[in-house]
Amino acid sequence: MEIKQLKEQITGFLRANQGQGFTAQNLADGLRLNDAAGYRQVVSVLEGMVDAKSAKKEGDTYQFQNQSGEVIGEFKANDKGFGFVRYDDVLPDYFIAPDNTGQAMQGDAVRVSTVKPAQSEDRGPEGKVEEIIEHAYQRLVGVFTSGSQQKGILGQIRLNDKKAGSYQVLVSQASADLELHDGQVVVADVARFADKVNPKQLLVKVTQILGYENEPGMDIMQIVENKKVPNYFPDEVMAEADAIPNEVQPEEWQGRVDATDQPLVTIDGADTKDIDDAVVVWKKDNGNYHLGVHIADVSHYVRPGSAIDKEAYNRGTSVYLTDRVIPMLPQKLSNGIASLNPDVVRLAMSVEMEIDSQGRIVKHDIHQSVIKSHARMTYTAVNEILAGKEDTRAQYEGLVPMFEEMGELHQILYKMRSRRGAIEFDTPEASIVVDQDGKAIDVVVRERGTAERMIESFMLAANETIAEHYDRLKVPFLYRIHEVPDEDRAQSFFEFAKTLGYPVQGDPAKVTPMMLQGLMERVKDDPAEQMISTMMLRAMKQAKYSPDPMGHFGLGADYYTHFTSPIRRYPDLTVHRLIKWYAANGTGVEAQEKYASHLGQIGEDTSTRERRAIDTERLVDAMKKAEYMEDKVGQEFDGVVNAALKFGLFVSLENTVEGLVHISNLTDDHYEYDEKHAALIGRSKHHIFQIGQKVRVKVLRANKEESTVDFILLNPNEAPTTEIRVPQKDNGKFGRGRGRGNGNRRNQGRSDKGQGGKSDGQRGDANRSKRHGGQGQSKSHAGSQSGQAKRSNQGQAGKRPSQGPKQGGQHQFKVKQRPS
Repeated sequence: MEIKQLKEQITGFLRANQGQGFTAQNLADGLRLNDAAGYRQVVSVLEGMVDAKSAKKEGDTYQFQNQSGEVIGEFKANDKGFGFVRYDDVLPDYFIAPDNTGQAMQGDAVRVSTVKPAQSEDRGPEGKVEEIIEHAYQRLVGVFTSGSQQKGILGQIRLNDKKAGSYQVLVSQASADLELHDGQVVVADVARFADKVNPKQLLVKVTQILGYENEPGMDIMQIVENKKVPNYFPDEVMAEADAIPNEVQPEEWQGRVDATDQPLVTIDGADTKDIDDAVVVWKKDNGNYHLGVHIADVSHYVRPGSAIDKEAYNRGTSVYLTDRVIPMLPQKLSNGIASLNPDVVRLAMSVEMEIDSQGRIVKHDIHQSVIKSHARMTYTAVNEILAGKEDTRAQYEGLVPMFEEMGELHQILYKMRSRRGAIEFDTPEASIVVDQDGKAIDVVVRERGTAERMIESFMLAANETIAEHYDRLKVPFLYRIHEVPDEDRAQSFFEFAKTLGYPVQGDPAKVTPMMLQGLMERVKDDPAEQMISTMMLRAMKQAKYSPDPMGHFGLGADYYTHFTSPIRRYPDLTVHRLIKWYAANGTGVEAQEKYASHLGQIGEDTSTRERRAIDTERLVDAMKKAEYMEDKVGQEFDGVVNAALKFGLFVSLENTVEGLVHISNLTDDHYEYDEKHAALIGRSKHHIFQIGQKVRVKVLRANKEESTVDFILLNPNEAPTTEIRVPQKDNGKFGRGRGRGNGNRRNQGRSDKGQGGKSDGQRGDANRSKRHGGQGQSKSHAGSQSGQAKRSNQGQAGKRPSQGPKQGGQHQFKVKQRPS
């Protein structure tokens, strides 16, 4: 069972049976988690609840901890002075009044006492910050300015990070050993945090000078440093990399399948240098297809516990930023011995599959191999071959028949996924083109052709085959999971779709991929398609890594992992190690213990680092798109409403640049927000603005430092009218002619921004298309956890344990009573 789901059920049960104590074994039995792994999960959840003060432990029994005690959680600041503390995935956040924040900053880990208990299930208690346990902003990045009237102060640092932008950052005399100059981008450690005497002031010591603000690439590096993305390799890592041979050694062939005579090819973007997969297809005498997916054997070179391994784990993933890549592994590995370059021998981890005409994998073999790529193909060339371009077909004449068979197999696999309910979201992706000085000069939408989709199909098949193989062996393993949407969010989406005239057929408590796929087929080419697609994505959860085989909702797959990109993703490297371990040591109890206790932490850490990479990529994208638009002020563009919120409309242009039409610039009427329809509706003229609506806009302003673009509507009177009437209320701060919202409100309003990205299923191998010399900027994640409705499985006090929560909606949670 997935940890969050397990925690919800245990919390709800303990709350419903307050005053009673239950052992971990009681609860594991009630949940029918009868194996050792299930028991360990229950203990882990219970101990975490004890740490968070949402449960208390007496001897070997656990009880619900009411909210009169203290809790530990994460502080979320509001620019008006108050804040919230999130301390539990299920229970509502604490509200912290301005006088009770204890000068906590955004993201700080804090200890909170209860000032006023919760008044309802949906509204959390009021609290007071008693202690800041860990400061989120221990290191700051900004631009230095010299001069100060205060003794011992060299100057100040201007921060671009909006979450800390309201603080005055003073540079102490302790930084005098560095030669600081105006305009330098610096990294500084905080020596004194805000306190009652200086509630909005930080004192720092500069530890590193990155360069000058106007130097090429320094804008990106500020974001990289702010997000704490490791971006240089320590000396010991480089020394280990240098010691690795440049060629495969003869002794390394031992115990491997020799596949060097197979006509393997690699198919990637033209600028890709870290090539980690090669494929081959042929048709068998029985009419089935042979598909071979051969992946660079990175685990042969990156050994557990080595300096390279520790650094790779710390990075978690490669990060692809406009004009550069921050790789997970040193270049000698990623572009050299581990890259499947053409006409050279390489070590690989291979999965060879036999696939029938219905897309079923009837046989498979997983093994270590030695391979040689016979051609370094590009997506462009393969697309031209499949489209019948004669000169390209002539250039690769010997491989053309195989590419045609690959195209056939791709169609078979695609139809198979469609039959089982895989959801296809075809949202545009863009590359940002920069000049030699790093300035954004164009934003180009990238097309996905048959070749891209074909490789996606092959990588999906390999990932699913690996996942199913090891799940059926019942051994500890690492999976890529995408859970079923929460019932609350599914219900809200179902209601939204119904208001547009497209009711979803089925129960939101038991939503399936087929339900949503059926909806997308019915809405295809309808004006409401974009609106429904966007809201559907926002209802979904975020894909992540876990030792629990929960399947992949977006793909409609019962089994899924990440096996195909070990050069740039640590989970894939872990999966390769697991495959080798079980091949060498069997699948008995002793062999299983090797990784059993570590996979949960690996899944959690790598998921966190993936989100860090995605956030960094998104911030760089937004900044560079704003930079591109700075000289477009006054120009007009066609766009589509991407979100309607209380304070305005977010509009996306055809090139994916997004900007805000603030409600203060909707001057033709007084607009009210209708949450049920996710729309802004005019009070007098009744014009309505919703997701997916086409509009014409003019660029009002663009600000690279704030990463913002602002539009005004040119055709508000051309918007459709509606019979919907929003109840009038005091909504003045968002009304016509009022001041524009500040940056914090803007960001808070778009807390779901990015949820409309593609799921793993859209390209199969997530982020693959970004490996084009750092130019690709695709964002692949299914939904987001931001702003999720908090569910409560609360029972009523006094009910018998058998009336507690159900597991997965299937059977009752039956707990043995503690012996009296």
